[in-house]
Amino acid sequence: MIKLLSGNEAIALGAYHAGVMVAAAYPGTPSTEILENLARFDGIYAEWSTNEKVAMEVGLGASCAGVRSLVSMKHVGLNVASDPFMAAATTGVNGGLVVISADDPGMHSSQNEQDNRHYARLAKVPMLEPGDSQEAYEIMAYAFNISEEFDTPVLVRTTTRISHSKSVVKATGNRKTPSKQPGFCYNPTKYVMLPAHARLRHPLMEERLSRLAAYAETFPLNQIIPGERRLGIVSSGVAYQYAREVFPEASFLKLALTYPLPRDLIRRFAEQVERLVVIEELDPFLEDSIRAMGIKVTGKELFPITGELNPDIIEQASRKAGLLTGSLKQKPEYRALNLPSRPPLLCPGCPHSGIFFVLSSLGQRSSLPGKPAREPKLIIAGDIGCYTLGAHPPLSAMDTCSCMGAGIGQALGMEKAGVAEKIVAVIGDSTFLHSGITGLVNAVYNKGRITIIILDNRTTAMTGQQEHPGTGITAQGQETTAVDLAQVARGIGINDVKMVDAFNIKAIRASVKSSLDSPELSVIIVRGACAVRLSGRSNPRAIDSDLCNMCGLCLLIGCPAIRKEKERVYIDTSLCVGDACTICQQICPRKAIVTSVNKGEKKDG
Repeated sequence: MIKLLSGNEAIALGAYHAGVMVAAAYPGTPSTEILENLARFDGIYAEWSTNEKVAMEVGLGASCAGVRSLVSMKHVGLNVASDPFMAAATTGVNGGLVVISADDPGMHSSQNEQDNRHYARLAKVPMLEPGDSQEAYEIMAYAFNISEEFDTPVLVRTTTRISHSKSVVKATGNRKTPSKQPGFCYNPTKYVMLPAHARLRHPLMEERLSRLAAYAETFPLNQIIPGERRLGIVSSGVAYQYAREVFPEASFLKLALTYPLPRDLIRRFAEQVERLVVIEELDPFLEDSIRAMGIKVTGKELFPITGELNPDIIEQASRKAGLLTGSLKQKPEYRALNLPSRPPLLCPGCPHSGIFFVLSSLGQRSSLPGKPAREPKLIIAGDIGCYTLGAHPPLSAMDTCSCMGAGIGQALGMEKAGVAEKIVAVIGDSTFLHSGITGLVNAVYNKGRITIIILDNRTTAMTGQQEHPGTGITAQGQETTAVDLAQVARGIGINDVKMVDAFNIKAIRASVKSSLDSPELSVIIVRGACAVRLSGRSNPRAIDSDLCNMCGLCLLIGCPAIRKEKERVYIDTSLCVGDACTICQQICPRKAIVTSVNKGEKKDG
């Protein structure tokens, strides 16, 4: 069976063919499609978990029950899951347990570009890194087998380019039949980590690591690829593909099992070449380990430690260092297209536009064209989600954003520090369920006087419209109990809980002003459907030029459909969602925004 698959699709297919029975994840680019694809297969259980920590715990529980389980997340998700991940490294497994960490060099959709290879060393678990979709498929069978043979969770690390790039995959087409029936094996000294039991497990972990190091020496996907003796390159993952393109004649040691490293194999390779170079993205993980072995090696002196690599970066650095000589290799010529720039903005008809407009205006954050900006009177602690785009002008309605669920705690910390301004925490529905609930409990317990605004668009929009516990639909499309956010807030002990329509500016403004004036902790749930999920659009708006005085207020919404061209403001009807929004129409002081149909009728008359 030959397929064209992305790395994420290949991982899902490889896990399915390897006999995975339980899969859990929280959506996060670049890992999201792994669980989405697994959820389509019959004969397995797949779930969107509340967060990565819960996903890891579900995977560990399934492993304890003797079945093969997979947990996937983006790199920062492993920070959230690190507690049960480290616990699993200590207890070991029953059924195979594979953890996918999708790193994001270059921070295409992340708040940092941490190198999660360090987690393998920290947890003392084996780590595999595929170099293309074919290896991503094949590695899953190896990962589950290693997990069960060595009684350990296995970390599989991918990066954005491996996750999303497509290449040809030759798949077996056969699903492995589970070798045993599910069943928990009673073993307190293995699974109950009292200090006395944990002390017994630690020496076993060290012995396991030694056996894994010996296994790494003969791991089939760790390969020496002979070439010129002048230069030997050690690489892994997508960096190998780039290096191979730049140095087609060099000798290569391509590593797929990158922790623990095959020390004897590396020494043997180093002896075969005159100069040893490591090419890897982000940290000098391989380089430092090889240098610690007493082997002379070059790496980050030449190649950047930040951002993604690509063939051009490697070539330029190599020429500067004298590793490449001769004329530049011929490259195809590309003609630059003169495309208009598009700043990052919320979508037309986004349910977050109205609340951010209100916060921006109440906080005196935005100003009309030609007028100076004023000192903000409102601090807005933000969070991770597509609504983070509200930080950009013209809304400028976010002051902090660090990690999932942090906004509520940061807002409380500022209040307790004694700042004079009013403080609002803004968080999405999926993020609130992910890690915002504990912050809200903390605010209740510690008598906070902040306002928490939950932006409920009924989906996990930023990563591609995945379901979550508040939608009432599982990852596999089944109806389930939907978590009621208002009931959660009231159950925690909050008396002032308001529900407001995301597209009713008057109601939003009244609710926010009421909460800001309140002496107690308050929650506002702003509910409106994500614009991407609209089934149909009708009656796009237009601007009546006879009534418009170019005040520019409508431009402060930040809607991409509303544009200014020279001395004219107009609405792009191909982008406007029409009746589903009407925010611009509500705020126009001259009633100059009308339906395009009415505008046409007026002109005809």
